[in-house]
Amino acid sequence: MSEKRSATFGLDGLSRQFPVLEGTIGPDVVDMRALSQKTGMFSYDPGLGSTATCTSAISYIDGDKGVLLHRGYPIEDLALNASFTETAYLLLYGELPTAAQYQAFRTDMNTHRLLNEQIRNFFNGFRRDAHPMAILCGTVGALSAFYHDDVDISQPATRDLSARRLIAKVPTIAAWAYKYSIGEPFIYPDEEMSFSENFLHMLFARPGNHYRVNPVLARAMDRILLLHADHEQNASTTTVRLVGSTGANPYACIAAGIAALWGPAHGGANEAALSMLESIGTRDGIPAFLEQVKNRNSGVRLMGFGHRVYKNFDPRAKILQATCHEVIEELGLKRDPLLDLAMELERVATEDDYFVSRRLYPNVDFYSGLILKALGIPKSMFTVLFAVARTVGWVSQWKEMIEEPSVRISRPRQLYIGAAERSFVQMSERS
Repeated sequence: MSEKRSATFGLDGLSRQFPVLEGTIGPDVVDMRALSQKTGMFSYDPGLGSTATCTSAISYIDGDKGVLLHRGYPIEDLALNASFTETAYLLLYGELPTAAQYQAFRTDMNTHRLLNEQIRNFFNGFRRDAHPMAILCGTVGALSAFYHDDVDISQPATRDLSARRLIAKVPTIAAWAYKYSIGEPFIYPDEEMSFSENFLHMLFARPGNHYRVNPVLARAMDRILLLHADHEQNASTTTVRLVGSTGANPYACIAAGIAALWGPAHGGANEAALSMLESIGTRDGIPAFLEQVKNRNSGVRLMGFGHRVYKNFDPRAKILQATCHEVIEELGLKRDPLLDLAMELERVATEDDYFVSRRLYPNVDFYSGLILKALGIPKSMFTVLFAVARTVGWVSQWKEMIEEPSVRISRPRQLYIGAAERSFVQMSERS
């Protein structure tokens, strides 16, 4: 970050200058930290869509060009050449690992997959029909009660330990949440398997029935996790940073991120896309459905198409599009009615001038939902899978924020529109 020039603003007939900060790439940022001191005013930006709340060297998005970089590497290169575990190392430490670093990191992460056996008791406190996200959020927040040795975030070694523990343990909690919801026994993690192989194993294996992990499906799961690992300053990442700025322990910060992700406007998009397909019903229903979408007064939306950030094709969707077809081919699901419907909707919508002119292309949520369905994962687990992947980004962003020398507790301002100061009236005198 460098400061090379200033921006001048005219307020109340007076001109005031503010520094302009330049990053490596992307838009410059006007440093408004002295706005209140210089003018007695605050800025107003609901949703923070025009406000940079931090500096970061982790991820970069250019929505107009359809670019997503992790530590400078295009997401397409990582998805096609790296594993999720390699990408986790990259996000945490800034560089791709050497062979020795990768092996040591993977071995260490694998040993952290196990949960304290007492944590099993937590699951019995939830109803059997509890949403897996509720179980995940509650149990992750409770981890601080078991791992007292790494809640002192002032020490680099304990920050690193807590980051590794969270990345390794969240998949185990997620898989157990699923097993609990369907009444099956918990499956313990296998330290010999890769991250994605082990996750599929914990989801679908049963005692006494050997589960063979299909390498095509494991690769598909790895890509889904990799493509969701981090996405700049989104709502859940901002939540993690906001809570982390208070000095809260890392488990509470990640639990807060999980809670933010649970919102249907954020992590529930792939579930919404699948629900949309179910509502269309058959290929014959596509024309009428798309006509409703084009009618702005109908309230019907084309879920899984377009993106708030990307004004072009979502770069992650390009990878998952090919992966989706690989999974369908591998499992022989070409005749599955819902998947067949999805492929036809994809074809029709991407050839329709109405959607093409508005750059409404299928996004990562459209294809990830289809892949997860093909894998046999229920809709209630879709956002949980998102949380498993995004934990890597959350802990990387949390760690970066804590290590920033000038970190301060977040304290947004407001535009107050309530009643002005008034006198208290006794109840007997109120009309």
